[in-house]
Amino acid sequence: MTLFDLTGKVALITGGSRGLGLQIAEAYAQAGARLILTARKPAELEAAQQHLQRLGAQVATLACDLSRTDDIPDVARRAMDAFGDIDILVNNAGTSWAAPMQDHPLDGWTKVMTLNVTAPFVLTREIGRRAFLPRQSGKILNIASIGGLGGNRADTGMFTIAYNSSKAAMINFTRALATEWGRHNINVNALAPGFFPSKMSEQLIDRLDRLLLPSVPLGRFGGADDLKGPALLLVSDAGRHITGQCLAVDGGATA
Repeated sequence: MTLFDLTGKVALITGGSRGLGLQIAEAYAQAGARLILTARKPAELEAAQQHLQRLGAQVATLACDLSRTDDIPDVARRAMDAFGDIDILVNNAGTSWAAPMQDHPLDGWTKVMTLNVTAPFVLTREIGRRAFLPRQSGKILNIASIGGLGGNRADTGMFTIAYNSSKAAMINFTRALATEWGRHNINVNALAPGFFPSKMSEQLIDRLDRLLLPSVPLGRFGGADDLKGPALLLVSDAGRHITGQCLAVDGGATA
């Protein structure tokens, strides 16, 4: 079990105040990591901080909007001011936009691509320059989606071409960076969650429950602990020989 121990490690988790980001933060807190969470809403960050502190974690928070990409270098600096060097970066913050292709507005496409692709690129570059490359070590975990592995079933009415495209981009970003930074002892991997109830997806899941569940071999959606093990594996010594991979955590939906 010592292979999964994160004692002494510092993890920066974007979008860490709720949903999958908070679930990952819980896993890392329970493994002994110190945490830095970013999100847009200070009240949600404060609630997450208090929750994680009750688990015994040291937690710092940064209220910021990562879609303002010019501000990201300052976010990286402020993050490193909290606990010093960062060992783990989780690119989780994201957004979606639903519209049929023929009606999809360009500003919707741009909004999704900026937060889901450009912001992780800039933040990873900045943390790489400041922490990972100087120390010749680091773990990067990108939160993609099974939406990045293909399209959507026509009968679901899900028209999320920008979201699917952005997550596909992050999957290949993961592979490309893993091959580039592997020689610096930096692991880069991705998780592709299936349907997990969250603020962004809960209405969709409620509406499509009868359509979606038959496509999941395990017969259930993702739960409050189902991303913790995979997320811990890919940033701990237990996963030190895994890089450039995208692991679907979807109850078998993509099988």
